[in-house]
Amino acid sequence: MTGEFATGARVACVVQALMLTLLTCAALAQAYPVKPIRMIVTFPAGSGADIVARTVGQKMAESLGQQVVVDNRAGAGGIVGSELTAKAIPDGYTIVMVSSAHTINASMYTRLPYDPAKDFAPITMLASTPYLLVAHPSVPVKNVAELIALAKARPGQINYASGGVGVGSHLAGELFKNMAGVDIVNVPYKGAPQATADVVGGQVQLSLSTMPTALPLVRAGKLNGLAVTSLKRVAATPDIPAIAETVPGFDVRTWQGLLAPLGTPSAIIAKLREHALKALAAPDVSERLTAQGYQTVGNTPQEFAQIINTEIARWKTVVKSAGIKPIEQ
Repeated sequence: MTGEFATGARVACVVQALMLTLLTCAALAQAYPVKPIRMIVTFPAGSGADIVARTVGQKMAESLGQQVVVDNRAGAGGIVGSELTAKAIPDGYTIVMVSSAHTINASMYTRLPYDPAKDFAPITMLASTPYLLVAHPSVPVKNVAELIALAKARPGQINYASGGVGVGSHLAGELFKNMAGVDIVNVPYKGAPQATADVVGGQVQLSLSTMPTALPLVRAGKLNGLAVTSLKRVAATPDIPAIAETVPGFDVRTWQGLLAPLGTPSAIIAKLREHALKALAAPDVSERLTAQGYQTVGNTPQEFAQIINTEIARWKTVVKSAGIKPIEQ
């Protein structure tokens, strides 16, 4: 009986400890937040991630009853801001807005100061947007089929501008080359603005640019919009087809989502997601994001985690097949 009693006592203690932990977490989540929340953005002011962060963060602040302070910590393709978050106290008062670059960095750097999949607690993906494949008006093509025919007739003579080696626009171009069976040449720049400017100026023929950057130029007639890189057409440009209509299965989107440091209580993660989804559902937020080519998402932490893992594996394959040498870190 003594042994059975001791075992029962140990079980009771464990159950009580678990109940106490759950009650403590619930109490913390109920009180949370009691001070401003710092939302680190891994890219500079004016970037796509920054636009989404400020649009959604302001609305979250209204429903949470505390400020959501956007803190731009750009550098090294998003690594600077992500590292700050990974090392922050996991109390819900530091979160980070990352983009799809978060998954690309796993392949583009020999070593990262954090694990992009294991050192964060996903909250939700907020929005995604395809790239827009654009051409200078002098390029004699009107659609993807004509572009493929031209590229096959002139192998190695068609150039596309990207924001740099290993960034999303470059890897999207490499994936297009592989899937379409064409030989087009990447011209890397130090950033997307310079890349887009040289396509407008006619120095480079094509680019895969973000919708907020390229769409105004297409509407102004300075560039021709050939296709979007998502599987389907988007609401902002219903007349522009998807590459997938010509190259089946082609699907590349850049996205923005919220992560917290690993160890952040699940109840706080749930509360942050709840208020992020409220923000996305607000008409002024959804209308602003849609007008710029974004599609709101609002998935679960588990779904977001699966996307992160899938994309890490996907971009590793693209980087390897393109022969891109990772950066020594």
